[in-house]
Amino acid sequence: MATSQLQVNLGRRALLLSAASLPVACIAPLPYPNGISETQTFNSGIRPPQIGQQWIYKLKNVFNSSVVDTITETVVSVGSQVRIARVGEKFGVLPDEIQSPWGYILQDPHWNPPQKFQKTIPLWPEELRVGWSGFFRTRYEVLGYPDNSYYWGINIDAQAWEQLKVPAGNFLALKYHISAPYFQSNDFSRIASWRDEDVWLSPEIGRWVIRRSSGRYIISGVTAGSALFEDYFESELIAWK
Repeated sequence: MATSQLQVNLGRRALLLSAASLPVACIAPLPYPNGISETQTFNSGIRPPQIGQQWIYKLKNVFNSSVVDTITETVVSVGSQVRIARVGEKFGVLPDEIQSPWGYILQDPHWNPPQKFQKTIPLWPEELRVGWSGFFRTRYEVLGYPDNSYYWGINIDAQAWEQLKVPAGNFLALKYHISAPYFQSNDFSRIASWRDEDVWLSPEIGRWVIRRSSGRYIISGVTAGSALFEDYFESELIAWK
C-alpha cells in the first residue's frame, strides 16, 4: 500500500478514535461480558484460514456504550502471510491485519497507531487450553513510518472456557488475557504506557467473538494513580461466514 494511502487510513483511524472519546449523555458504561464456564476436555484445533472467510464486528465505546463503527474483516490472501482486509461502515477502508503464519501477528491495526512488528508474536495462546501462558517480546514500527522502532512485550494467559452469547450466535470460546506492561510508545511525551485486553476466541470461527481493549499512560506531572486513559473499545461479533 502506498504511503499516501497509509496516511489517509491513519487519519481515518485518528478520526475514529476522536469520535469514540466524545461523551454521550445518559448512556451507561458497557457491561463486562458474562460467559458461562465450561469444561473443555479435548484439545481444540482452530479453523484454518481460507480466502473469503469473513467476520463482522460492532465496535463500541466501553465508557459510554456508544457504537463507534461496524467493521467487516475479510480474508483476502493466504499462504506464508494471511492478509485480512478491514472496512468500516462509517470510516471506510482501514489498515489490513497481517498474520505470518496463521495465529502470529505481523501487522496489527487494532491499536492506535497501527503497528508493524519486526518479529511476529502470537495473536492467541499457542496451546488452546486453560493454564497456558507465555511472554513474548519484539519491536514495532508505526505503520507507514519505518524509520523508528519501539519496544513491545506481552504476556498471554489462557484463563477459562466459556459459553458466550453474542448477536452472531452462541459460541464456546477460550477466554485469554493479554497485557503489555510498560511498552515503548511512539509518543515521546509519555513516561510509561501499558495496555490490557480480554479476548474470547472461538476455535469454530477462527477468530474472537469479543475483544475488549484498553490502555493507560503517564505523562510528566501525572502519577500512576492518576494515569490517563486511552480509548476503551469492545468488538462484538454480529455475523460471520
